[in-house]
Amino acid sequence: MTKTRLEAFSDGVLAIILTIMVLELQLPKSASLDSLAPLLPLLAAYLLSFVFIGIYWTNHHHMFHVVKKVNGAVLWANLHLLFWLSLVPFATGWIAEQGCQRLPVVFYGGILLGAAVAYFVLVRTIFALEGPKSELAAALGNDFKGKISVVIYAVAIGMAWVQPLVSYGCYVAVALMWLVPDRRIERHLGKGGARGR
Repeated sequence: MTKTRLEAFSDGVLAIILTIMVLELQLPKSASLDSLAPLLPLLAAYLLSFVFIGIYWTNHHHMFHVVKKVNGAVLWANLHLLFWLSLVPFATGWIAEQGCQRLPVVFYGGILLGAAVAYFVLVRTIFALEGPKSELAAALGNDFKGKISVVIYAVAIGMAWVQPLVSYGCYVAVALMWLVPDRRIERHLGKGGARGR
């Protein structure tokens, strides 16, 4: 089974997710700077969520650059990831409306945690298909960034019950950690693996 349709479908779903998020942005009531003030929470939430979707798209692209084939299990694992990412617009709108209320911040973190776990499951499903000596396994190694992201999300969800602003800081920290595309695959390709693919 080829990976082309999986990549095209994933790209389409992610594009729709970004479109839904941008459609949620409201226009200012007037042409003054003061009219932007009430929209700042929505713009900040949109920016953070846009960055997260961009991070997943970029790393998904890099990952499937070295994947040779897919099977039904990989397709379902990929759909599992897309399910969590499809909830980002809803969670973004909720935190934008409610600000630092505990439950929306917990829900947002739960979506991010679900997506991180789903990405981990997708990677492991590909490892199971291609074997422990696959190019992806060689490129990702022990995936410290992926594991620490899950831990930070879990901490952020717990902290939301005490101080939601700390949770926002955790979410931003994970985004900053991943903002630069994952170079492990590019470095692996530069060392002779899967050139020209």
